[in-house]
Amino acid sequence: MKKTDLVRVFVKGGIISPGDFLKTILTANELGAGYIYLGSRQDILFPLKNKNLQTLADTFQAINTNYDTDGEQFHNIVSSYTALDVMPTTHWLASHTYHYILDTFDYKPRLKVNITDPVQSLVPLFTGNINFVASSQENYWYLYLRFSELDARPWCAPELIYGYDLARMARYLEEADPVGSRLPYHELYQKAREDVNPNTHRIEQELIFPEATSPYYEGMNRIVGGKYWLGLYWRNNKFTISFLKALCQLCLDTNIGKICLTPWKSIIVKGISEKDRIRWEKLLGKFGINIRHSSLELNWHLPVMDEEALEIKNYLVRALDKQDISTYGLSFSVKTRHMALFTSVAIEKVKKENADLPETFNLLYARDFNPNSSEYCYYARNVSKEILPPLLIELSYKYYDQLEARKVPDFIVDNPDSDSKTHRKYQCSSCLTVYDEKYGDQASEIAAGTSFMSISEAYCCPVCDSPKSAFKLISTS
Repeated sequence: MKKTDLVRVFVKGGIISPGDFLKTILTANELGAGYIYLGSRQDILFPLKNKNLQTLADTFQAINTNYDTDGEQFHNIVSSYTALDVMPTTHWLASHTYHYILDTFDYKPRLKVNITDPVQSLVPLFTGNINFVASSQENYWYLYLRFSELDARPWCAPELIYGYDLARMARYLEEADPVGSRLPYHELYQKAREDVNPNTHRIEQELIFPEATSPYYEGMNRIVGGKYWLGLYWRNNKFTISFLKALCQLCLDTNIGKICLTPWKSIIVKGISEKDRIRWEKLLGKFGINIRHSSLELNWHLPVMDEEALEIKNYLVRALDKQDISTYGLSFSVKTRHMALFTSVAIEKVKKENADLPETFNLLYARDFNPNSSEYCYYARNVSKEILPPLLIELSYKYYDQLEARKVPDFIVDNPDSDSKTHRKYQCSSCLTVYDEKYGDQASEIAAGTSFMSISEAYCCPVCDSPKSAFKLISTS
C-alpha cells in the first residue's frame, strides 16, 4: 500500500479530544478501515478502501481538522505537549502555552514544523524544517532551520522568538520558498525579521541538548496530584477500531479531555483518577492489551506500513533477547526508505545495484548516542542481517562505556565547588525539593555530576515521593 492510498489526518501538536478522535475512527470504519496507523509526525493514518471523499470532507470540516489524501503535500505540526506530566519539563511550559501557540497556526503547513521542549526526550527536536525549541527565557524560543538533509546540523537563528509570533514567522518562511530560492539561512532569516517584525530576545546561552535517554512511554504511571497517565503501544502499529472506540468512550465517561499521540506511534491518556483506574484496567483486560513490553521492544522507530522494516525489527529483537542483553537508554531506527532519523542507532538497508546481490546493511550511531546532535557516524558498512545482532551488542557496550566515563566528571571529583562546567537544577512541583546535578542525590545513591535525564524513570522525590515527571527545569548554570 502506498501513502497515496491513505488518509492522513493532521492532529495539530499531537493533541485530540476523545470526541474528535471517536469521529475520526468512525469515519475510518465507515470508509472500510478496520484499524488505524499512527505516524511519526503525530498524525493519524488509515487505508482509504471506500473512496467517499465527501464523507471525509464533512467529518473533518465538522471537527475543524485538516486531512490529506495526496501523500505528503502537507505536514502535521509536531509538539512536545504529550510529554507534559510524563517527563520533566522546562519550568514555564504549561498546557495553555502549547494550546495558545498551536491555535495561532491557522494554515496548513507544507513544511514540517516542530514545537518542542528541550528537557524532554519523548519528541525529537530537529525532525522538522522549521524547529522552535523552548529556551530558559519564558515564552521565548530558539529557531532552528534545516531545509535539506545535506545540512549536517540545523542552523540556529541569532535571536529568540516570542511564542505568539512563531506561526507568523513559520508562515513567512514557508511562503518565501526556502527550498526553491536557496537563500542562505541568515539572509532568509533577516528578510523574515524585517517583514514580520517579531518580538525577539537576545540569546544569552546556547541550547544544551538533553541526554537522549530513550523514553518509556507505556503502561499505567503515576503523576503529580495522585492521578495517572496510560501509555499504549501496538507492536505492528495497527490500532483496531473496536478497541479505540471503547477507549474514546471511556475517556468521555471519565472526563478525560485530551488524548495525546507520540512520534513513537503510541497513545498517551493523561489525568486518569484513582477511582477510575480499575475501569481502565478492565478495558485493557477485555481487549487483551499488553502494557508490559520491554524497552528492547519499545524503542524502535519504523516507517509506517513497512512490513520489511517490521520483519527486520522483529528479527533483531528476538536475536538480542536471546542474548539477554540490555539496551536501556538506546533507541533504534530501521531505515528501508527515506525517513528522518531521531534515534541513537540506525540500521540502514543498502540499495542494491544488482537484484542478484545479497541484502546488506549499514549500521550508524548518533554522536554521543544523542540524535539531537543531528550527526551520525558509521559503525559498520555493507554487513549481512545475521551480523547485525553482535554488532548491536558491541554498540551497546560502547554506549554504556561512554556513559560511565561521563558519570562523574573530573571537575566534580577534583573540586566539588567548581562552577566551570554547566549543570542543571530541577525542582519538584509538589514540595519544591531541588535536584542539583552538581551534587546528585546521596540519599538515593546518585553520584555527584549525574545528569537528571540519565536517572531511571523510576526515580522519585526523596521528600514527597512524587515521580520524576514532577520535576521541572529551573536553572542552567
